[in-house]
Amino acid sequence: MEFAAWVDGSRRYLGAATVRLGDVDPSGRLRVDALARYLQDVATDDWNDTGLVPESDDVWLVRRTGLRRVAGARWPGYLEGLELATWCSGTGPAWAERRTDVILDGVVVIETVALWVPTDPEGRPVRMRESFFAVYGEAARARRVSSRVGVPPMSEGATRRPWPTRRSDLDLVGHVNNAAVWEVVTEVAPVAPGAATVVHHGSLELGDEVALVEGEGVAWLVVGEAVRVSATYAT
Repeated sequence: MEFAAWVDGSRRYLGAATVRLGDVDPSGRLRVDALARYLQDVATDDWNDTGLVPESDDVWLVRRTGLRRVAGARWPGYLEGLELATWCSGTGPAWAERRTDVILDGVVVIETVALWVPTDPEGRPVRMRESFFAVYGEAARARRVSSRVGVPPMSEGATRRPWPTRRSDLDLVGHVNNAAVWEVVTEVAPVAPGAATVVHHGSLELGDEVALVEGEGVAWLVVGEAVRVSATYAT
């Protein structure tokens, strides 16, 4: 996965977050599912700030999110203030890539990249609009990104256990929200992973009989034998 740099002159939005009590584990370090929520929030704030919302009723759904901890960087902790610098780092015909840097005490400590797909209110994908490029710049059009995502093969010896869905996990479109899905990484990975990626291969909905299948450095959320989500991580 490539973490493309910001292109000077293109749109970049700066948000902020404070690591609160509900965002940390017992050691006081930021959980990755809480980090995923910060990324969603700053993406929404950026989109709302563009002024495109009144003319477009597109709903953006995340397909893949990856993060990596900068070598030697300190992982954020309780009550620390973060800056979140986000920009569009590339596009395809019907998707866009968003880069977000997590900044602590003026230093980038975590780099993230996400693939987002615009849909209409009924959930059908739509093509990128010219108004998008008018705001995010030609650099977003110039760098083409692929939307292909693979499913890591099930490993021998993987364990399986139920993973119940809850009403509190659902978002505006009735699916289990991306931040709630990242709770899988919180469950199976080290507290401050060196890298992690979550891919949505299909939606999870209330009433689905979901199982968590866990291997070495990889996990899957499955309904029956269909993989709906895969997650990989490394220390």
